[in-house]
Amino acid sequence: MAVKIDNDLGRINISKEAFAVVIGNATNECYGIVGMASKSPVKDGLAVVLGRDNFAKGVTITPTDAGNIDIEIYVVVALGVKVSEVCLEIQKKVRYVAEQTFGNYINDIHVFVQGIKGLE
Repeated sequence: MAVKIDNDLGRINISKEAFAVVIGNATNECYGIVGMASKSPVKDGLAVVLGRDNFAKGVTITPTDAGNIDIEIYVVVALGVKVSEVCLEIQKKVRYVAEQTFGNYINDIHVFVQGIKGLE
């Protein structure tokens, strides 16, 4: 399923996997992030840190009726950081990167912390 964006020149179809890779890369660049987590911990194991190839499992893209998208991001946070500040920085960075890459179509960004892990 693709996200459909209509503009003056026509329609743009962007795959959800493309959104997930861009959003996952932006998220992993934030301070305090150990990695992406699976959005379904029961099926994939509790707080499993996903590799670079599996960003789509840690990001959910939901198109809205207004033509915008809602983003849900599932992460594992480093031990000893302020979780609320890390989540706020993720929201800021993801909104900036997604708007620079795909345009101003982001509605909401929700960050879910699936676990806390010490850096080794």
